[in-house]
Amino acid sequence: MRRRPSSTTAAPWFALAALCYFANCGLGAAVALKLVDTSGFRWLHHALYIATCTTGSAAAAMGWRGRPRDRSRRAALTLMPAAVPLAVIPWAGTRTSRHPIIALAAAPFIVASLLYSTRTADRK
Repeated sequence: MRRRPSSTTAAPWFALAALCYFANCGLGAAVALKLVDTSGFRWLHHALYIATCTTGSAAAAMGWRGRPRDRSRRAALTLMPAAVPLAVIPWAGTRTSRHPIIALAAAPFIVASLLYSTRTADRK
């Protein structure tokens, strides 16, 4: 019986990084639209930002060492450019339109790396 190809071994890390990122974006959007008031727990947005950076770094590291090597490394290399907007965001200011624009600049890289890490390879 032929074994079905599976996702990369680092796929859960990429999924966790994407989950943290989109949870943080969702919370930020809800606050900006005044759907949620976080005045009593502003630390939550900061904690999600730290979780996003930490899980993103872990996903890139695990992807670099994951199996199958070519797909794992492609996912890791795809995620690495997201580090630039994530590193710039603390200095962008929170009251201007730059903050969400810079934050959303990481989204294509996070989504693409998640897709690369979970995509099954059926080629020989």
